[in-house]
Amino acid sequence: MLNIFHYSFIVRGLEAGILIGAIAPMIGIFLVLRRYSLIADTLSHVSLAGVAIGLLLKINPLLTALGASAVSSLAIERLRSSKKIYGETALSIFLSGSLALAIVLIGLAHGFNVDLFSYLFGSIVTVKQADVYLIFGLSILIFILMSVFSKELVYISFDEDAAKVSGIPVALFNNLFILLAAATIALSIPIIGILLVSALLVLPVVAALQLKKSFKLTLLWAEVISLFSIVTGIISSFYLNVASGGMIVLIMLFILGVIFICKREKVYKI
Repeated sequence: MLNIFHYSFIVRGLEAGILIGAIAPMIGIFLVLRRYSLIADTLSHVSLAGVAIGLLLKINPLLTALGASAVSSLAIERLRSSKKIYGETALSIFLSGSLALAIVLIGLAHGFNVDLFSYLFGSIVTVKQADVYLIFGLSILIFILMSVFSKELVYISFDEDAAKVSGIPVALFNNLFILLAAATIALSIPIIGILLVSALLVLPVVAALQLKKSFKLTLLWAEVISLFSIVTGIISSFYLNVASGGMIVLIMLFILGVIFICKREKVYKI
C-alpha cells in the first residue's frame, strides 16, 4: 500500500486533492443555500473554453481556466444583479456560449487529445508541481477570505434584502464570493474533471445537510465527506486504473446513499 507514495504524481495529486477538498465545501455550502448550484456547471463549461485556449496557445490550461471563469463569473453576477434577464437565463447563455467557443477552439487545435480528455474527466497525472503551488496559494487565500467574511456571507445567503438594509455592501460580497467560487471550480479541474466539478462542490454539502446539524457542524461534516472521498478516490483510481474524478464522485454518491438509507431506517423504527 505504501508503495503508492513512491510515485511523485500520486503525491502531487493527493496534495492538490486535499487542498481542493478542504475549500470546496466552504464554497459549496453557500452555493447550495443560495440555490446557485447550477452556476458550478456553467463555470465548469466556461473553464473548458479556458482550458481549450491554454492548450491552443500552449499556456498552462489551469491559468487560462482561472482567467476565463473569473471574468465570466463577474459578468454573470452583473447580469443577475441588473435584473435585465433572469439568473437562469444568464447561466444558460454563458453555458452554451462557452461550450460553443470551446468546440471551435478544439477544432482549431485539430481535435481532441489526451491532455484535453484528462481535463474533461480528471486525471492526477496532469497535476504538475507548479499547479500544486498555485492551488496551495489560492486555497490559502480562499480559506482566509471565506473565514473572515463568513458572517456577512451567511447573512446575505439567508436574507439579501435585510443585509442591504443593515448596511452590508451586498454587491461587493456577491462579486467576491462568485470570484472565489470561480477560482475553486477552476482549481478543481485537474483532480475531478470539468464534467464532474459541480458534484465536488454540491454532493458533500447535500450529504451533510441530511444530518440536520447546525451551520458549523454541517460544514464540518461536508469537509470530512469531501476529504475522505477525494483521498479514497485518488488512491482507488490508481489501483483500478480509472479516472480519479469518476471514482471521487461515485464515493460521494455512495456516502449520500448510505445517509439516506440510515435516515429511512431511523424513520421506520420510530
